[in-house]
Amino acid sequence: MTALAETPYIPAGGLTGKLRRLAARALAVTPLTIALDRPLISFTFDDFPKSAAGNGASILEEFGWRATYFAAAGFTGRTTHLGEMHDIGDLKDLKARGHEIACHTYAHDDLSQMSAAEALAGCAKNREYLSSQGVETKFETFAFPYGEAAPATKRALLGAYRALRGVRPGINRGRADRGLLKAVPLDGGEYGLGRALQAVADVKAEPGWLIFYGHDVRTGPSSWGCSPQFLETVCRACEGLDVRPMARALDVVEGKA
Repeated sequence: MTALAETPYIPAGGLTGKLRRLAARALAVTPLTIALDRPLISFTFDDFPKSAAGNGASILEEFGWRATYFAAAGFTGRTTHLGEMHDIGDLKDLKARGHEIACHTYAHDDLSQMSAAEALAGCAKNREYLSSQGVETKFETFAFPYGEAAPATKRALLGAYRALRGVRPGINRGRADRGLLKAVPLDGGEYGLGRALQAVADVKAEPGWLIFYGHDVRTGPSSWGCSPQFLETVCRACEGLDVRPMARALDVVEGKA
């Protein structure tokens, strides 16, 4: 497994990285039919920093909504480039307030460079650690750290989770891939805010499942995060729409809710 670091890890670029990502998208596709007559929205936070648990959750709750938090337990109690990271109390509190606690791997691994067996082991370690600390929940969804996946890993992880999320931008409609759902980032300053608002406009015009993903939510955010005002603006654009954590949104997609 890759070692946890306080500084950003940059996945492979160039032709090698491009080919890996193309293979992950094109191969081992597990179809998920998404045919909705109204927009469906999910807000998700990765890794995750205390500012997402604090500012992020508070903003969403003002609108009556809950989010999905993908926890990499190896970050618990640490400080990284995203700021002060979550602690076990944050996880328990979010769960008690109705938010979904979901999985990364324990060490926030680049799964495009690991075997499926190693990926399963990293996920099991994450779930077991969180459970041992009293985080009692059913881990239903998973997000690939860095959005980096591999075909064999997609197949393997769908034995443990109902759906897997990546970071390829877009709205999930029609024939989606249950093993690599698209998502739109909550970052990028003014440009990123425009991109997020355009995604909301697009899903209103043509219903589908729009999944947002972010990291820190604070004044002076990292390159991977946003300000509280950014998140509030996106939330206002989503008012009147059906906003649910990923597992509960999946219930809607599958006709269970």
